[in-house]
Amino acid sequence: MSQINRKEQRALRHKRLRQTVKGSAERPRMAIFISNKHMYVQFIDDVAGNTLASASSVKTEGIKCTLAGAKTLGEEAAKAAIEKGIKLVVVDRGGFKFTGRVKQIVDAATAAGLSISLKDPKPEKVKEKAPPPAAAEETKKPKKEKAPAEKKETK
Repeated sequence: MSQINRKEQRALRHKRLRQTVKGSAERPRMAIFISNKHMYVQFIDDVAGNTLASASSVKTEGIKCTLAGAKTLGEEAAKAAIEKGIKLVVVDRGGFKFTGRVKQIVDAATAAGLSISLKDPKPEKVKEKAPPPAAAEETKKPKKEKAPAEKKETK
C-alpha cells in the first residue's frame, strides 16, 4: 500500500467533494483555500467557468492567517459578493475540515449578509416549561398493586 501525504489526501477529499458541490450564476460556489501564509475566497460560476468575486489575505493589508484574520476575510468576501449582487452561495471547503479558519470565514460571511441555504432560517422554538414536580405526580396514574402469588407446595 502506498503512503499518501497530507496534501494528496486533501486533494482527494476536494475531488470527492466537488462531485456534489456545483456553482451557478444564481448560486455560485464559495471556494475557500488556506495555505500556511494566506487565505483565499472565490465566488465561482461553474457553468460559465468564471470567477465572479474574490477576496484574499494577499490583497487586503493586515490580515494574517489566524482566526481573527479569517473573520475579517469572511466579512471582506461577503462585501465583495454583495457588491456583485450575490446573496446565495454554496460552500466549497476545499477538502479542509469545517473547523477553525474555514468555519470562521463562513460564519463571518453569513453574518455579513450571505446565505448558504435555500431555506429560511428556522424560527426559534419556544420551549414549554415542564410542570412542577407536585403537579407531575398528580397527573401520573396510580400503579395497580399485584396480589402476592401463592406458592404451590410440591410433594
